[in-house]
Amino acid sequence: MNKVVNGADEAIRDIEDGMTLMVGGFGLCGLPENCIAALVRKGVKELTCISNNAGVDDFGIGLMLKQRQVKKMVSSYVGENAEFERQLLSGELEVELIPQGTLATRCMAAGYGMPAIFTPAGIGTEVAIGKEIRNFNGKDYLMEMAFEADFAIVKAWKGDTMGNLVYRATARNFNAVMAMAGKVTIAEVEELVEPGELDPDHIHTPGIYVHRIFQGEKYEKRIEQRTVRKRV
Repeated sequence: MNKVVNGADEAIRDIEDGMTLMVGGFGLCGLPENCIAALVRKGVKELTCISNNAGVDDFGIGLMLKQRQVKKMVSSYVGENAEFERQLLSGELEVELIPQGTLATRCMAAGYGMPAIFTPAGIGTEVAIGKEIRNFNGKDYLMEMAFEADFAIVKAWKGDTMGNLVYRATARNFNAVMAMAGKVTIAEVEELVEPGELDPDHIHTPGIYVHRIFQGEKYEKRIEQRTVRKRV
Protein backbone atom coordinates (compact mmCIF):
# COMPACT_ATOMS: atom_id res chain seq x y z
CA MET A 1 0.00 0.00 0.00
CA ASN A 2 3.02 2.31 0.10
CA LYS A 3 2.61 4.46 -3.01
CA VAL A 4 5.58 6.78 -2.48
CA VAL A 5 7.89 7.41 -5.42
CA ASN A 6 11.20 9.21 -5.43
CA GLY A 7 10.23 12.61 -6.83
CA ALA A 8 8.50 14.02 -9.86
CA ASP A 9 10.75 12.52 -12.53
CA GLU A 10 10.00 8.99 -11.32
CA ALA A 11 6.31 9.78 -10.89
CA ILE A 12 5.85 10.83 -14.53
CA ARG A 13 8.26 8.25 -15.96
CA ASP A 14 5.70 6.51 -18.20
CA ILE A 15 3.88 9.58 -19.54
CA GLU A 16 4.52 9.37 -23.26
CA ASP A 17 3.92 11.45 -26.38
CA GLY A 18 0.29 11.80 -27.42
CA MET A 19 -1.25 11.05 -24.02
CA THR A 20 -4.13 12.91 -22.36
CA LEU A 21 -3.39 14.53 -19.01
CA MET A 22 -5.59 16.15 -16.39
CA VAL A 23 -3.65 18.91 -14.65
CA GLY A 24 -5.08 20.14 -11.36
CA GLY A 25 -5.25 23.66 -10.03
CA PHE A 26 -7.43 26.73 -10.29
CA GLY A 27 -5.76 29.63 -12.07
CA LEU A 28 -2.27 29.54 -10.60
CA CYS A 29 -3.48 28.13 -7.28
CA GLY A 30 -2.79 24.52 -6.40
CA LEU A 31 -0.73 23.68 -9.49
CA PRO A 32 1.37 20.49 -9.53
CA GLU A 33 4.49 22.57 -10.11
CA ASN A 34 7.00 19.76 -9.67
CA CYS A 35 5.27 17.42 -12.13
CA ILE A 36 4.95 20.17 -14.73
CA ALA A 37 8.67 20.89 -14.40
CA ALA A 38 9.43 17.18 -14.79
CA LEU A 39 7.31 16.99 -17.94
CA VAL A 40 9.23 19.94 -19.38
CA ARG A 41 12.52 18.19 -18.59
CA LYS A 42 11.32 14.96 -20.17
CA GLY A 43 10.19 16.77 -23.31
CA VAL A 44 7.07 14.69 -24.05
CA LYS A 45 5.01 16.18 -26.89
CA GLU A 46 1.64 16.04 -28.62
CA LEU A 47 -0.14 16.13 -25.26
CA THR A 48 -3.80 16.87 -24.68
CA CYS A 49 -4.13 18.80 -21.42
CA ILE A 50 -7.41 19.06 -19.53
CA SER A 51 -7.12 21.92 -17.07
CA ASN A 52 -9.08 24.84 -15.70
CA ASN A 53 -6.50 27.16 -17.29
CA ALA A 54 -3.42 27.28 -19.50
CA GLY A 55 -1.16 28.95 -16.96
CA VAL A 56 0.77 32.10 -17.83
CA ASP A 57 3.74 32.51 -20.14
CA ASP A 58 6.38 31.45 -17.63
CA PHE A 59 4.42 29.39 -15.11
CA GLY A 60 2.13 26.38 -15.00
CA ILE A 61 1.10 24.78 -18.29
CA GLY A 62 2.50 27.90 -19.95
CA LEU A 63 5.95 26.32 -19.53
CA MET A 64 4.82 23.32 -21.58
CA LEU A 65 3.21 25.52 -24.22
CA LYS A 66 6.46 27.43 -24.57
CA GLN A 67 8.24 24.16 -25.41
CA ARG A 68 5.51 23.17 -27.93
CA GLN A 69 4.60 20.10 -25.85
CA VAL A 70 0.82 20.62 -25.93
CA LYS A 71 -1.23 19.68 -28.99
CA LYS A 72 -4.67 20.44 -27.52
CA MET A 73 -5.98 22.38 -24.51
CA VAL A 74 -9.35 21.59 -22.96
CA SER A 75 -10.06 24.48 -20.59
CA SER A 76 -12.63 26.89 -19.24
CA TYR A 77 -10.37 29.95 -18.94
CA VAL A 78 -7.27 30.89 -20.92
CA GLY A 79 -7.03 34.66 -20.70
CA GLU A 80 -3.61 35.19 -19.09
CA ASN A 81 -1.25 33.57 -21.59
CA ALA A 82 0.15 35.47 -24.59
CA GLU A 83 1.92 32.40 -26.01
CA PHE A 84 -1.33 30.45 -25.82
CA GLU A 85 -3.03 33.22 -27.80
CA ARG A 86 -0.29 33.24 -30.42
CA GLN A 87 -0.42 29.46 -30.91
CA LEU A 88 -4.22 29.49 -31.09
CA LEU A 89 -4.39 32.26 -33.69
CA SER A 90 -1.62 30.71 -35.78
CA GLY A 91 -3.37 27.33 -35.83
CA GLU A 92 -0.58 25.57 -33.92
CA LEU A 93 -2.78 24.70 -30.96
CA GLU A 94 -6.18 23.04 -30.88
CA VAL A 95 -8.45 24.46 -28.18
CA GLU A 96 -11.74 23.26 -26.70
CA LEU A 97 -13.32 25.92 -24.50
CA ILE A 98 -16.13 24.61 -22.32
CA PRO A 99 -18.18 26.04 -19.44
CA GLN A 100 -16.38 25.70 -16.13
CA GLY A 101 -19.17 23.74 -14.47
CA THR A 102 -19.21 21.32 -17.40
CA LEU A 103 -15.45 20.87 -17.10
CA ALA A 104 -15.75 19.99 -13.43
CA THR A 105 -18.72 17.68 -13.92
CA ARG A 106 -17.10 15.78 -16.80
CA CYS A 107 -14.15 15.15 -14.46
CA MET A 108 -16.52 14.03 -11.72
CA ALA A 109 -18.40 11.73 -14.11
CA ALA A 110 -15.14 10.00 -15.04
CA GLY A 111 -14.37 9.47 -11.36
CA TYR A 112 -17.83 8.07 -10.68
CA GLY A 113 -17.72 5.71 -13.66
CA MET A 114 -20.50 7.54 -15.52
CA PRO A 115 -20.14 7.64 -19.33
CA ALA A 116 -21.92 10.97 -19.81
CA ILE A 117 -23.82 13.83 -18.18
CA PHE A 118 -26.68 16.09 -19.26
CA THR A 119 -26.41 19.82 -18.67
CA PRO A 120 -28.28 22.94 -19.82
CA ALA A 121 -24.98 24.84 -20.10
CA GLY A 122 -24.13 25.54 -23.72
CA ILE A 123 -27.58 25.03 -25.22
CA GLY A 124 -28.06 27.43 -28.13
CA THR A 125 -24.34 28.23 -28.42
CA GLU A 126 -21.34 26.95 -30.36
CA VAL A 127 -20.66 24.60 -27.46
CA ALA A 128 -23.65 22.49 -28.56
CA ILE A 129 -22.63 22.05 -32.22
CA GLY A 130 -22.50 18.38 -33.16
CA LYS A 131 -23.63 17.15 -29.74
CA GLU A 132 -26.75 15.28 -28.72
CA ILE A 133 -29.56 17.27 -27.11
CA ARG A 134 -32.36 15.67 -25.10
CA ASN A 135 -35.46 17.19 -23.59
CA PHE A 136 -36.35 16.44 -19.98
CA ASN A 137 -39.58 17.85 -18.54
CA GLY A 138 -39.77 20.47 -21.26
CA LYS A 139 -36.18 21.68 -20.98
CA ASP A 140 -33.28 20.95 -23.36
CA TYR A 141 -30.08 19.44 -22.05
CA LEU A 142 -26.76 18.89 -23.78
CA MET A 143 -25.09 15.50 -23.50
CA GLU A 144 -21.41 15.79 -22.58
CA MET A 145 -19.09 12.79 -22.38
CA ALA A 146 -17.00 11.96 -19.34
CA PHE A 147 -13.32 12.67 -19.84
CA GLU A 148 -10.88 9.86 -20.56
CA ALA A 149 -7.45 10.79 -19.24
CA ASP A 150 -4.38 8.58 -19.18
CA PHE A 151 -3.01 10.44 -16.16
CA ALA A 152 -4.29 12.94 -13.60
CA ILE A 153 -1.61 15.12 -12.00
CA VAL A 154 -2.72 16.87 -8.82
CA LYS A 155 -1.27 18.82 -5.93
CA ALA A 156 -2.39 18.60 -2.30
CA TRP A 157 -1.39 20.26 0.93
CA LYS A 158 -0.85 17.04 2.87
CA GLY A 159 -0.90 13.37 2.01
CA ASP A 160 0.09 10.06 3.54
CA THR A 161 2.01 7.14 2.07
CA MET A 162 -1.27 5.35 1.25
CA GLY A 163 -2.33 8.24 -1.01
CA ASN A 164 -4.94 9.93 1.18
CA LEU A 165 -4.99 13.66 0.37
CA VAL A 166 -5.96 16.90 2.11
CA TYR A 167 -6.24 20.10 0.08
CA ARG A 168 -6.09 23.63 1.39
CA ALA A 169 -8.63 26.32 0.51
CA THR A 170 -8.90 27.18 -3.21
CA ALA A 171 -6.43 24.46 -4.21
CA ARG A 172 -9.19 21.94 -3.57
CA ASN A 173 -11.18 23.05 -6.65
CA PHE A 174 -10.15 20.92 -9.63
CA ASN A 175 -7.55 18.82 -7.85
CA ALA A 176 -10.22 16.87 -5.97
CA VAL A 177 -12.38 15.94 -8.99
CA MET A 178 -9.38 15.24 -11.22
CA ALA A 179 -7.78 12.97 -8.64
CA MET A 180 -10.76 10.65 -9.03
CA ALA A 181 -10.74 10.67 -12.80
CA GLY A 182 -7.34 9.63 -14.17
CA LYS A 183 -6.52 6.06 -15.12
CA VAL A 184 -3.35 6.77 -13.15
CA THR A 185 -3.33 9.56 -10.57
CA ILE A 186 -0.09 11.18 -9.46
CA ALA A 187 -0.20 13.40 -6.37
CA GLU A 188 2.49 15.76 -5.18
CA VAL A 189 2.12 17.15 -1.67
CA GLU A 190 3.72 19.81 0.46
CA GLU A 191 3.91 17.48 3.43
CA LEU A 192 4.03 13.68 3.33
CA VAL A 193 3.11 11.83 6.53
CA GLU A 194 2.63 8.29 7.74
CA PRO A 195 -0.78 6.53 7.77
CA GLY A 196 -2.84 7.54 10.78
CA GLU A 197 -1.40 11.05 11.03
CA LEU A 198 -4.24 12.59 8.99
CA ASP A 199 -7.62 13.06 10.64
CA PRO A 200 -9.98 10.76 8.68
CA ASP A 201 -12.69 13.44 8.84
CA HIS A 202 -10.40 15.89 7.04
CA ILE A 203 -9.41 13.68 4.08
CA HIS A 204 -10.76 15.01 0.79
CA THR A 205 -9.42 12.36 -1.61
CA PRO A 206 -9.27 8.75 -0.36
CA GLY A 207 -6.08 6.92 -1.20
CA ILE A 208 -7.92 4.39 -3.39
CA TYR A 209 -7.87 7.00 -6.17
CA VAL A 210 -4.14 7.74 -5.94
CA HIS A 211 -1.49 5.53 -7.51
CA ARG A 212 1.72 7.51 -6.85
CA ILE A 213 2.60 10.18 -4.33
CA PHE A 214 5.69 12.19 -3.44
CA GLN A 215 6.65 15.23 -1.40
CA GLY A 216 7.29 18.20 -3.67
CA GLU A 217 9.72 21.05 -3.12
CA LYS A 218 10.29 24.72 -3.92
CA TYR A 219 6.67 25.75 -4.42
CA GLU A 220 6.39 29.25 -5.82
CA LYS A 221 2.60 29.57 -5.34
CA ARG A 222 2.38 32.53 -7.65
CA ILE A 223 -0.53 34.98 -7.54
CA GLU A 224 -2.08 35.94 -10.91
CA GLN A 225 -3.43 39.36 -10.06
CA ARG A 226 -2.24 40.80 -6.78
CA THR A 227 -4.66 43.43 -5.47
CA VAL A 228 -3.89 45.27 -2.27
CA ARG A 229 -5.60 48.05 -0.38
CA LYS A 230 -3.92 51.42 -0.32
CA ARG A 231 -2.33 52.28 3.02
CA VAL A 232 -4.35 54.89 4.93
